[in-house]
Amino acid sequence: MQASHHALLKRNTQVPRYTSYPTAPHFSAAVGNETFTGWLMELEDHASLSLYFHIPYCRQICWYCGCHAKATRKYEPVEAYVETLLTEIELVASRLSGGQTVKHIHFGGGSPSMLSANDFTRIMAHVRQYYTVAHGAEIAIELDPREVSEAKVAAYAKAGVTRASLGVQDFHETVQKAIGRRQPFHVIYDAVQLLKDYGIRDINMDLLYGLPHQTIADIEENVDFASALSPSRIALFGYAHVPWMKKHMRLIDEDALPNGAERLAQFDAAAKQLAERGYTAIGLDHFVRASDEMAKALHARTLKRNFQGYTTDDADALIGFGVSAISALPQGYAQNTLVAADYEKAVSAGNHPIIKGRALSSDDRIRRAAIEELMCFFELDLELFTAKHMLPRDYLDDALGELEALAEEGLVKMKGRKVIVPADARQAVRLACAAFDAYLSPSAQRHAQVA
Repeated sequence: MQASHHALLKRNTQVPRYTSYPTAPHFSAAVGNETFTGWLMELEDHASLSLYFHIPYCRQICWYCGCHAKATRKYEPVEAYVETLLTEIELVASRLSGGQTVKHIHFGGGSPSMLSANDFTRIMAHVRQYYTVAHGAEIAIELDPREVSEAKVAAYAKAGVTRASLGVQDFHETVQKAIGRRQPFHVIYDAVQLLKDYGIRDINMDLLYGLPHQTIADIEENVDFASALSPSRIALFGYAHVPWMKKHMRLIDEDALPNGAERLAQFDAAAKQLAERGYTAIGLDHFVRASDEMAKALHARTLKRNFQGYTTDDADALIGFGVSAISALPQGYAQNTLVAADYEKAVSAGNHPIIKGRALSSDDRIRRAAIEELMCFFELDLELFTAKHMLPRDYLDDALGELEALAEEGLVKMKGRKVIVPADARQAVRLACAAFDAYLSPSAQRHAQVA
């Protein structure tokens, strides 16, 4: 094992994933309906928007799931939820000047594939009625391959969906059984073919490593199976075992989980295999075809990071709809309530269902930009960064002590005032980001482990 891997395991502390800064544990009730209303009303007329719709329902909860989701066999709760969602779409639109343009739309969950073809069509029609959707906007939806039907795919295509993301996780029956998610290969194959038949050609696949009973041979086969279906993007996430937060994770046999060293070896094996199959590594966990927009964004240094992870979405404001959805506006972050009944109650009373958030200070914005640059490009030149942002040269020097400690362990390289995360220790990037995190106090929060 590489020297830096030894250091990484030793340092396998729990740090945030930095899909935002400040991170969600630092949100507070100081941001509510009134603040959020004001933020929406202040949005520039020419601002570009990204809309995120959270569908919190699944047919059944997979045991590894860290999302905010609820299992339901009946469709009635979903139907009722859609009605509230339609009202929330109108409510947000009523706060905006109307001059804004929607460039990205993303459906996440839970499982948006729980939506009937008719309800998906209604939501998209409502969006187009109340907002100006740019021609060529990216419209993406996360799908459970087991829920995909021709009627749904026809509805997606008709509504303008351009990208579908399939939750695959692992192709092996032993692993699928151990995580409560059975889906034979042909189910995934059929879903991919159906999407392509209807002209939805940008396909993403999510794979997990660090699952119970997984071996390196399994991981390599997963990459082979996935790349045989030729997705344009493959996301490779480490399973985060947090049973103190997600009670259903207690169903997973902890003794069958790979240890830290095995997890790193699995990631390395998958990354090597993906490179051999022609995929470019993007950030911490994405691998894309060279022709993909994300690969172009990496080279042009326009790659971004938001609550959905790495993205080419550079919209001025991200507005989240549905329970637990988070909005990122120029002024700060705001999160909707996690309780479906409270969500319905707030929206039907004409209020935004905001439960907490965070107004951004100028220091937050600077540190967020530094962290995002590191997360996306694995390097940060403090000399150039402070000059570009017109800051005193020593503005971020409080991070240097921790960065030098990481450098001594071979986890980062320091060239003067430039920090570089080496290719063989990519997972260390979150430790480097933590050096810039003004809120991070050890042991105050429990996060998923680094590797």
